Amino acid sequence: MKLDVNALRYLSKDDFRVLTAVEMGQKNHELVPLELIDSISGLKHGGAFKSIKTLMRHKLLHHDSKYYEGYRLTYMGYDFLAIRALVSRGLISGVGRQIGVGKESDIFEVTNDEGEVFALKMHRLGRTSFRAVKSKRDYLGRRQNYSWLYLSRLAALKEFAFMKALYEHGFPVPQAIDNNRHAVLMGLVNARPMVQVRTMAHPARVYLSCMELISRLAAKGLIHCDFNEFNLLINEDEELTLIDFPQMVSITHANAAELFSRDVECIIRFFSKKIGYVPEQDPKLPYVRPDYEAAAAAAVAAAAEGGEGGGLDVELEASGFRRQDQKVLEEFLAGARDEEEGEGEEEDEDEEEGSSEGEGGEEADGTAGKGGAGTGEADEVLGAGDPGEGSDVEARLRALAVRSGCAGGEGGEASGSGRGSGSEEEEDEDGEEGSSDAGEGEGEGRRERQERPGRQPHGGGARGGGGRRQQRLGEADVQQIVTAQRRKKSQREAMSRASRNSTKSKGRKGKAASGADGW
Repeated sequence: MKLDVNALRYLSKDDFRVLTAVEMGQKNHELVPLELIDSISGLKHGGAFKSIKTLMRHKLLHHDSKYYEGYRLTYMGYDFLAIRALVSRGLISGVGRQIGVGKESDIFEVTNDEGEVFALKMHRLGRTSFRAVKSKRDYLGRRQNYSWLYLSRLAALKEFAFMKALYEHGFPVPQAIDNNRHAVLMGLVNARPMVQVRTMAHPARVYLSCMELISRLAAKGLIHCDFNEFNLLINEDEELTLIDFPQMVSITHANAAELFSRDVECIIRFFSKKIGYVPEQDPKLPYVRPDYEAAAAAAVAAAAEGGEGGGLDVELEASGFRRQDQKVLEEFLAGARDEEEGEGEEEDEDEEEGSSEGEGGEEADGTAGKGGAGTGEADEVLGAGDPGEGSDVEARLRALAVRSGCAGGEGGEASGSGRGSGSEEEEDEDGEEGSSDAGEGEGEGRRERQERPGRQPHGGGARGGGGRRQQRLGEADVQQIVTAQRRKKSQREAMSRASRNSTKSKGRKGKAASGADGW
């Protein structure tokens, strides 16, 4: 639909109030009912319906009655709202000819009261030439419901932010002046698209300028992702200006290297096929393709320094990189560095503890042997009674972390004073067998384990004479013990709940029987 701003001078304040009311209603409605428009606009005596007829005559609103009577904004109505906002700010006073058209935008010449000429870019997502917005862009994030007007507004906000930041950092881009809704007001560049050029006086110099611009963007943490002859403007002095930024991503994006190479190959293909200059055949060039690894390293160094030299992808929250991701990454890297620094100190401490334990190992084993069955220090850690009863799993983990080892038996077997990892596994299996039968109690399962041949009785008699050594519980053993205890605890809780439910059901049946008898 062609933009005709002549109707703008004939619209009244009430018309714009109704137009704004439809825009506000479209936040929650695909089609805004007349009652809601009348309520939001606040006009009396049928003024909203009168304005709606005027707006529909100028094709600023669209009426639809497929599901119910409702209205929605057209792109021209959205254009009028954006233009009126820029006019009220004193930035523009007139709209001229259309100077560019793309798959997702239209560009017009505009002027202000002082006669200065600017470019006004109107984003128009939803055309048949470009409808794969959800898969090609990251405007929506995790949202599922959207309208094309809302997507156009998000695209304009993103492009304005990128253009302003790049201009402030000295990149050859148009000057970003202001934006409203889906419109971006920028400075007008006296140049033409490079796709219209067929001959160049210095193709090697222009080619190196393109490669340098790609490298500079990557060094700032950004990749253009659409760096080609359509988005490069060239003037008579063969100086370049970069445009079109909504699709830019961070250099930390998962496909950053591929997107970087695609931008480079687009320029090489253009110069080779359209200009007749083959960069690979020019020996005077210092390089043909820029180094992605060097650019990525420069971007990481700039992000680490921060300040003005920091990465623009962090500042602008480019696709593939967010500020919260940067915070999490920094915390993780800081923790990893602390762990690496503390590894050496922990190893030294472990060696000292090992030597002291070797000297006093016999004394510790003697104490555990005197205590008899169930009196060893390992019983206090792992629990001498039923696993999971009267003990806290987290408390046991802390105790195991403090105590680096426990007394070991002869031949590497666990001592009788505490339940080792092997006995825990066997008890775990017995506990599962015992819990599968509701009639068998936990005491019967223990008697069966004690009567099983080949098992040592639970006590300190398993310690024979000879060499004793320290056995350190590993992380896997501790996790296995905790898992077994939690599983047994959950099984007991399930059995107790089943017992309570059966008791309640019996009580209900008894009450029902007594009620049937009349008592």
